[in-house]
Amino acid sequence: MTLQDLGWSEYFENAFAAYLAKGWTPARLIRETTINFSALLDGGEEIDLVLSGKVWHDAETDAQLPAVGDWVAVELGGDVQDHVIRAVLPRRSSFSRKMPGNSSEEQVIGANVDVVAVVTDAGSDFNLRRMERYFALVGRSKARPVVLLNKSDLFPKKHNKQAAAEIAALCPEAAIHITNALDGEGLDALLSHLGPGITMCVVGSSGVGKSTLINQLCGDDWQWTGEVNEVTGKGRHTTTTRELVILPGGGMLIDNPGMREIQMWTDEHVLRESFADIEALAVECKFRDCRHQRDAGCAICGAVEAGLLATERYESFLRLDDEIAALKRRAKKRQMAVERWAKRNNRVKARNLNDRIQLENDERGHP
Repeated sequence: MTLQDLGWSEYFENAFAAYLAKGWTPARLIRETTINFSALLDGGEEIDLVLSGKVWHDAETDAQLPAVGDWVAVELGGDVQDHVIRAVLPRRSSFSRKMPGNSSEEQVIGANVDVVAVVTDAGSDFNLRRMERYFALVGRSKARPVVLLNKSDLFPKKHNKQAAAEIAALCPEAAIHITNALDGEGLDALLSHLGPGITMCVVGSSGVGKSTLINQLCGDDWQWTGEVNEVTGKGRHTTTTRELVILPGGGMLIDNPGMREIQMWTDEHVLRESFADIEALAVECKFRDCRHQRDAGCAICGAVEAGLLATERYESFLRLDDEIAALKRRAKKRQMAVERWAKRNNRVKARNLNDRIQLENDERGHP
């Protein structure tokens, strides 16, 4: 297995040039735990790594710390010393969301991802509003969107096709595949998006069949999966760690724990691209500062009243816009708090330095 098989390219070659003279080695992170990382070297050797203090302290946010899929510069430690991550190479792409809860922090789901495959089904997990959120996040990541409408055996063909059509209407550039991971239906279409050096991030709610799908692609029971609960239709196995998996036929998958929250970590530009139909209507609003709610002359509200725009999509647009605005407010508040802390810390350091200088002067008999 070569570095190119792992996704190495001229982009990373150029970024690594500064570390080559130091004798460090490139590696790609495949697993992250609470205490260390695992990575693959050129040739396919897997090693465990620890993070250097400098990389830790230089990271301004958790999102700048190493994540699964990252390329890192490693100082190999040999048999008695730890292998150490000395630097993280710049990411070519990054699929992330807002960290669950009230945090304003970004959580990286997968680094250097080429394709994001969202796994859902046409039953209890089917939710167009959630899909809009996924598409907005995929758009920001610069990866290609793919949707797997899994568990097709549980629903009539007409029902599956209708669900696929509704998802396609939200994101025409997304590739939609109707699949059944248990018997391999539709997996050939998924494999068409993979190949040597290509990384796919697989996301979706817990129990939609992600692990079963990966087992099929890997050709063995890479992850243990249990039987489906007859009441909920959910698989009893749930992925609990994030991991990059090398596929026998070439390509890589980043498997993720089921996501309960898909909160926004994006910007206004991506939001507008995800809701291009609504943005086109906004141009026709009577006032430039229209909030698109109950404002006079709002073209968007007029389209909803005329039945030209679905109420659900309009409400989703407003919720996403509010989330992004709230995220900006929290991020600004956090930045202000960090700046206040830094100023206070600098004042304390300056006072301690003055006290030390004064003490030294006193000991020398200087005024």
